[in-house]
Amino acid sequence: MTRPDPLNARLIDVELDDTIGRSTPDVEHERAVAIFDLIEENSFRPVGDTGEGPYRLKLSLVEARLVFAISRENGEAVVTHILSLTPFRRIVKDYYMICESYYDAIRSATPSHIEAIDMGRRGLHDEGSQTLKERLAGKIEMDFGTARRLFTLVCVLHWRG
Repeated sequence: MTRPDPLNARLIDVELDDTIGRSTPDVEHERAVAIFDLIEENSFRPVGDTGEGPYRLKLSLVEARLVFAISRENGEAVVTHILSLTPFRRIVKDYYMICESYYDAIRSATPSHIEAIDMGRRGLHDEGSQTLKERLAGKIEMDFGTARRLFTLVCVLHWRG
């Protein structure tokens, strides 16, 4: 079996459905940056897709679930996956708490204290990224960097400002 062309196993567009809701201008900016970073560099392919990418991803929220609606570049539907956000609640909550500590520390803490907090922040981000990758295993093939950028977007979706 031939491997898909890596130039086609990627996202070219990420859209947030109206179910996500809108927030403050600062939060909207963070969401736009997260989407830009994800599109800029990613490796993404629905498992078992016999067609060709690149892909478009539309994210929406239904109750406590994140809906991944994946289509081709021309808009043809490929697959929809629904992912419970429950496994991410603790990680996202802890991630926000440590981010707040980090931003507070930047103002007055020693460089070594800031570095220690940042290491913890990166560790939680890695944990969330790995959880996302595991929850999507068998559904979407992606590298760890793409999982990290997607987890950033999941976090920003929760941020209300």
